[in-house]
Amino acid sequence: MRVFVTGATGFIGSAVVRELLGNGHRVTGLARSDKAAAAVAAAGAEVCRGSLQDTAGLEAAAAAADGVIHTGYIHDFSPTGNPAAAAAIDGAAIAAFGEALAGTAKPLVVASGLPAAEPGQVVTEDLAASDNPHWPRVSERAAMPFADRNVRVSVLRLPPSVHGEGDYAFVPALIGIARAKGLSAYVGEGRNVWPAVHRLDAARLFRIAVEQVPAGTLLNAIGDEGVPFRDIAETIGRHLDVPVKSLTAEESREHFGTFAVFAGFDVPASSARTRQRFGWRPAEPGLIADLDQGHYFTVPDN
Repeated sequence: MRVFVTGATGFIGSAVVRELLGNGHRVTGLARSDKAAAAVAAAGAEVCRGSLQDTAGLEAAAAAADGVIHTGYIHDFSPTGNPAAAAAIDGAAIAAFGEALAGTAKPLVVASGLPAAEPGQVVTEDLAASDNPHWPRVSERAAMPFADRNVRVSVLRLPPSVHGEGDYAFVPALIGIARAKGLSAYVGEGRNVWPAVHRLDAARLFRIAVEQVPAGTLLNAIGDEGVPFRDIAETIGRHLDVPVKSLTAEESREHFGTFAVFAGFDVPASSARTRQRFGWRPAEPGLIADLDQGHYFTVPDN
């Protein structure tokens, strides 16, 4: 199968490219820059120059492929970031893929985040993003209607922490804050939980999805169903040899800054149905075991 992959040089997408190539598929990877194009070629994939904003180019690349895996997304968690604009670009890209594949029964696998849930509610595959119109990411809502247009569309929901060597997202941000402040902190009793998955386990599920998952399927890529935030903070404190402390909600806003909302995440999630239906079994280390391997705490040479 020839698979067109967006985000092909990203933390998750690059693992997806290797997983596909290692299982006999051919891959074309989207590359926005010369550096990205070189990385795609070095991985053994063909290069498609373009960007997520180039919907005509995306549609042409999808039409030339046997299937599409869309992991690309414009993530910007800075105070000046524009989540609505990023979501609009994502929605337009998904629409381009859907139009290119309509009527073909070819697979379209779209990455998304876990939808927001009520306090204490476990996010299962039964909870759709459409159940919460305030969920800012439109990926799921944009993709799913194409199941009615003979596209084998599925949505693979990723947890807040997709971890492994090369991670540059939430866990490294926590480590950076703890290193800068000389303190690893959690909020209240630290019982709020983060679900997590290793990037290589997630990559295997993307491959399974493009190979066999039926149209209209929601997949939860969950390895750890919920790691207490206090456990994460204590592990970081132990590796950095800094104190670990409980903070009030007000103190946490001062300590974490714009990251305070993520430190307060409480999103228990399950992948039981995904595992049962498709035989996916996470095999890589869980989040705490991955942290204990030490690579997160290596300071790169300047």
